[in-house]
Amino acid sequence: MNKSVLLAAVVGCLAVSAHAAERDYISIVGSSTVYPFSTVVAEQFGKTSDFKTPKVESTGSGGGLKLFCSGVGMQHPDITNASRRIKASEVKTCAENGVDKILEVKVGYDGITMANATGAVAFNLELKDIYLALAKEVPATDGSETLVENPYKTWKQVNPSLPDSKIEVLGPPPTSGTRDAFVELAMEGGCKTIPWIKAMKKKDKSHYKAVCHTVREDGAYVEAGENDNLIVQKLNVNPNALGIFGFSFLDQNNDKVKGASIGGVPPEFESIADGKYPVSRSLYFYVKKAHIGIIPGIEEYLAEFSSDKAVGDEGYLTEKGLIPMPAAERKQFADDIKNLKDLSL
Repeated sequence: MNKSVLLAAVVGCLAVSAHAAERDYISIVGSSTVYPFSTVVAEQFGKTSDFKTPKVESTGSGGGLKLFCSGVGMQHPDITNASRRIKASEVKTCAENGVDKILEVKVGYDGITMANATGAVAFNLELKDIYLALAKEVPATDGSETLVENPYKTWKQVNPSLPDSKIEVLGPPPTSGTRDAFVELAMEGGCKTIPWIKAMKKKDKSHYKAVCHTVREDGAYVEAGENDNLIVQKLNVNPNALGIFGFSFLDQNNDKVKGASIGGVPPEFESIADGKYPVSRSLYFYVKKAHIGIIPGIEEYLAEFSSDKAVGDEGYLTEKGLIPMPAAERKQFADDIKNLKDLSL
């Protein structure tokens, strides 16, 4: 660490100590997917401890990590939730701003669902269907190994077995961890089923990624913000549309929306837990170690969030749609918390 960064970190730590009385609650930002789980834990923590209820804000994974990595001190959050793992580039940004000691906590698992209104037609999608419907460029329909601007207007054009309805998908923006995971697991998952595109990865990885990860911008995919509840509301107004969000939102709104099967597997608790559902990911949160012992209650909040009563097989977060980790994995992360283990990518 250079002298200027070290000085900034020291000044930041002094600012935390000098103004601890100015903030006597935990500040949490980040993922809209982890937000409901974090909020429930925060409320439980506030009720059962001597500490104030943490303030939790939904900013999206990317937005939360940007805030988290911006520095040490009262004006910066203590914890950020993320529906994807922190990137090496974000760790570097954190370090450049004096946030060089980070604790990583894995919460559990979640499935990314594509859903529509309960009264709408049921969808059974393949990963290839998702790629062909939502990618900016797709293979030409003449069978040649060339890419063209996406010509598909209806789901039936993508796959004759699908409904003859307009492709209209409401999904998260690029700052969302759900968007990152969706393009990697669903779109790239479908993209690589096409042999000549899959072969592209070895020859030109950046081109391959651009082909598989770039979402079309002609109106078929609608960026609907970080508020997943708003997507659920919009699906009820527009029964022809599909929405993208985490399983927990589907689970909590199963009277309003239903999930599409992907690869013949429905988005259900059991199918996500046993790995059969193809579009699932890990959920995390990250803790600024410089704030532990300064902002009151952080260690106690971590103990609550990692407890079996919260994230165990019968934990209260499973009622909200969280897919718990196996016991051995839960123990590993609980031990990492006790030991305040530094993040290692």
